[in-house]
Amino acid sequence: MSSEVKVLKKVTGNIQKHPKETEDSNALTSRPVILDKAMYNEKIRAEIALNSISDAVICTDINGMVNYLNTAAEKITGWPRQDAYGLPSHQVFHIVNGTTRKTPPSPVASVLKTNQPVGLAADTLLIKRDGTEAAIEDSSSPIHNWNGELTGVVIVFHDVSAARSMAMKMAHLAQHDFLTNLPNRVLLNDRIAQAIESAKRNHTKIALLFLDLDNFKHINDSLGHPTGDKLLKLVTTSLVASVRGNDTVSRQGGDEFIILLSDIKNEADAALTANKVLELLTLPHIISNAQLYITTSIGISIYPDDGLDAEILIQNADTAMYHAKDLGRNNYQFFKAEMNLRAVERQVTEVNLYAALDKHQFILHYQPKFNVLSKEMIGVEALVRWHHDEWGVVMPDKFIAIAEDTGLIIPIGKWVLRAACQQIKHWASLGLKDITVAVNISALEFTQKNFIADVQQILLETKVNAHQLELEITESVLMRDAKSSAAILSQLKEMGLVLVVDDFGTGYSSLSYLRKFPIDVLKIDRSFVNEIGTTAEDGIIVSAIINMANSLKLKVIAEGVENQQHLDFLVSHDCTEAQGYFFSHPLTALEFENTYIN
Repeated sequence: MSSEVKVLKKVTGNIQKHPKETEDSNALTSRPVILDKAMYNEKIRAEIALNSISDAVICTDINGMVNYLNTAAEKITGWPRQDAYGLPSHQVFHIVNGTTRKTPPSPVASVLKTNQPVGLAADTLLIKRDGTEAAIEDSSSPIHNWNGELTGVVIVFHDVSAARSMAMKMAHLAQHDFLTNLPNRVLLNDRIAQAIESAKRNHTKIALLFLDLDNFKHINDSLGHPTGDKLLKLVTTSLVASVRGNDTVSRQGGDEFIILLSDIKNEADAALTANKVLELLTLPHIISNAQLYITTSIGISIYPDDGLDAEILIQNADTAMYHAKDLGRNNYQFFKAEMNLRAVERQVTEVNLYAALDKHQFILHYQPKFNVLSKEMIGVEALVRWHHDEWGVVMPDKFIAIAEDTGLIIPIGKWVLRAACQQIKHWASLGLKDITVAVNISALEFTQKNFIADVQQILLETKVNAHQLELEITESVLMRDAKSSAAILSQLKEMGLVLVVDDFGTGYSSLSYLRKFPIDVLKIDRSFVNEIGTTAEDGIIVSAIINMANSLKLKVIAEGVENQQHLDFLVSHDCTEAQGYFFSHPLTALEFENTYIN
């Protein structure tokens, strides 16, 4: 307790003369006057001091009636001292428990009963005169007179609302993601532990869905972090809408989320939620009048089948998520024990992939393209292979997805562009001057800010005519941000490059968007070509694409042509160019030269 409050306790007691002060008549007539004046000055000094401090002070008499408030007490309680004097302390100092809203035992009554100081519970609220509330911290102490007799109680308290609010905010931030306000991994681990205990009691299961947004980094890099943040918030809204009220959606960081499904019966419940998530996320997300498309890969682990604690369940769900990515993305996979072996293999592949460029282990194979009427070879598509010292030739399906996830696809793609242009120059020196080479451009490459400059620099370095280089960009990549894609394509077109929409028919294109892109060629996805002669539709999608391309005066090329039936269908429907095993497998540069040049 402050010295000012101690003085107040002293001067507010009954002021009585000490017995020794009656020894003679001079003392009776003079000393009490001097004593009263000293006590008066002391009391004035105490009141000035108490009115200048930030702590509120309320005093009561022996009956618990208010007989003093300092300025801070008037301000906090809303009671002017003239209105508060003589009222019961509980009326002026009206407190409740912040959690239960019940009135706790009166601190004044406790002090008067025990003659000992008491404190308030931590979660105490003061109800002000106008009904508003303030969180307070308090101590109450007895007031004694000159003879040590109990004469009342002094309550000292202060408003801790701001400090408590800040503490609550800090506690919330410690357990929630700052961007989406979703529970973070700290709170998620706690909720998983609670869900496991509930599952044990109720003989149920829990599921963890580990989500990673497909190609989110490309959007973030090309459109900027503010757009990426807005997209994450929209994704959050979709995820929360996909689950029950007692489930938890958590952001782990970046573009990774985990959904905790509590008290489920079986895997079918988890699959139902996963399908709902996939469906909602494929809908267009509108940001600044632009339509953005995003998909996700989901890995699922089940308690107790796939782990008995949060760490193992999250790890196994993560492993299953990578398996979903390897299978083409935009799908979900349940964890299986054999996936751990694939996870180890993936890690080994990633480590070796980092060294592949420095060791010059990448090579290009070339698959010829043909005019379907004349059977003339009209160009090639460059296809990257990884020639590992120990593993031999590694096909793209084994490493491209990993290269995209790690960002290595950017330097690899740049190497492919340069190597393809160098090959064009070399073949020209051998007499094959007009051949075109098509190069696949990944989503991450296409959205890099320096992509156009890199292409231009490579053309200048190799002195290759731009019309001999074809850039193949998938339909889904172009449609992630149609306006931005149109701008990039326009700049590439101005350079003289041939622009090809790869895997056409598998994405989100509409005719209106397609007409805005300055493209030259539509490439029909091999999955549609493979349906020719095997389904009731019998190539209806292929014929529709060919007709649309012809109406737009675009070239069309079919990939994956493997038999005479495929070829006959394409010829009868006016498709002029094709490639596939029916014509030629991919060839090394030397094999190509021996076949088509020498």
